[in-house]
Amino acid sequence: MRNNISHFLLFIYHEALACLFPVLVFSMLALSHLFVTIIPRYDFMLIACILIQAGMYYTKIETKDEVLVICVFHLLGLFMELFKVHFGSWAYPEFAYTKLLGVPLYSGFMYASVASYMCQAWRRLNLQVLYWPHHYTARAIGALIYLNFFTNHFILDIRYIIGIFILYFFRRSVVIFHLKEKQYKIPAILSFLLIGFFIWLAENMATLLGAWRYTYQHHGWAMVNYQKISSWDFLVIVSFIIVAELKMLKYTIEKPQPVVI
Repeated sequence: MRNNISHFLLFIYHEALACLFPVLVFSMLALSHLFVTIIPRYDFMLIACILIQAGMYYTKIETKDEVLVICVFHLLGLFMELFKVHFGSWAYPEFAYTKLLGVPLYSGFMYASVASYMCQAWRRLNLQVLYWPHHYTARAIGALIYLNFFTNHFILDIRYIIGIFILYFFRRSVVIFHLKEKQYKIPAILSFLLIGFFIWLAENMATLLGAWRYTYQHHGWAMVNYQKISSWDFLVIVSFIIVAELKMLKYTIEKPQPVVI
């Protein structure tokens, strides 16, 4: 019993460290109101996010490879933001000098924070994945998820069809993490759902702090629609696929044996 408690506390500790980037971003969002007479909030957030990222790299909290992965997510997220804001899915109503087509440049860091969490958790908990789908299958599903975020404005939203593919191809996938030399297992699909749910909770906090606004929040804050949980779940899945595939690719280059069983 005592070992279980100590392992649980150790898990919380590593999870808290893995969440450092998003926690710092949310802290800056909360503090940004104090500087509105000096600098627009979105501009303040861009400077703060760059400093946070640089600080985490130079203090070796994040590695060079992790920063590169985070930069990829920043660009993918920023491109999605430009598209979604153009089609009115949400908006950034406040003025800023560092806006591009209505999107503040700091917004990409919101997606980068998800990548930062995944990279940190992977390294700190020494994650391994068993029964991962074939690489081409996993990459195709990831591409379909990302493309559907765009195409659902023009054709039928196929997220639930993609969801069936995920349930089938990832049904046997297991995520293994280590605490004090002990292994713990969790079904990959369950981990996707849990991470997506907690990101949805964080999104509620972000909209409350004015990070962005949905159309139904322009006249006063309201809880983010529950449907957004599925959107975050799919974003988590495509993010996990990207991180996992990059980790596996690097491992196969450096080691003669593959990481996946």
